[in-house]
Amino acid sequence: MSKIMVVEDDAALREIYSIRITAEGYDVVSAGDGEEALAVAVREKPDLILSDVMMPKISGFDMLDILRSTPETANIKVIMMTALSADDQRERGERLGADRYLVKSQVGIEDVVNAIHEVLGDKPAAAPAPATEAPAPAPETPTPAPEAPAPAPEAPTETSASETPVPAPGAPAEAPAPIPETPAEPQPTPQVENEPAAPAQ
Repeated sequence: MSKIMVVEDDAALREIYSIRITAEGYDVVSAGDGEEALAVAVREKPDLILSDVMMPKISGFDMLDILRSTPETANIKVIMMTALSADDQRERGERLGADRYLVKSQVGIEDVVNAIHEVLGDKPAAAPAPATEAPAPAPETPTPAPEAPAPAPEAPTETSASETPVPAPGAPAEAPAPIPETPAEPQPTPQVENEPAAPAQ
């Protein structure tokens, strides 16, 4: 767990920064001026100091110069914040060893938090993009079932002459074909031979 020290002579602003930085999961200590900050830095050994420049007793620039000259605090990361946007002030801060120089009128508290993450090298990974819903599948076009092949025509079968077609049930029975009449042949009349008459007695 990294420790951050907030150095700010404005108590309300110092409280705001402390609450927001604590919400990021850091341990936070604070100081109201540069002189107090030097004592706290030696005692607490914070990983990073977020400091204002214009402060009573010892300014932020003088505090930074002393920090870099003291072996116990020489490697502490420092972000300087000031209302002074002049280039010569920025160059002075960078020359004294500030890791980042922010102008208060140009940044918000979220920019300050992001700068802390970047200087410490622990910037959280970007949140994954919400999963997009897969597009609904297009309705499938029903594939027509293959038509059954037409049955092959049956070969004609010879009907035996002796077979008589049976009429379907309910069909009217056909009258039998009339039998042609055959004229009767004349029978020969038997001839009776005349027997000889018996002799008269």
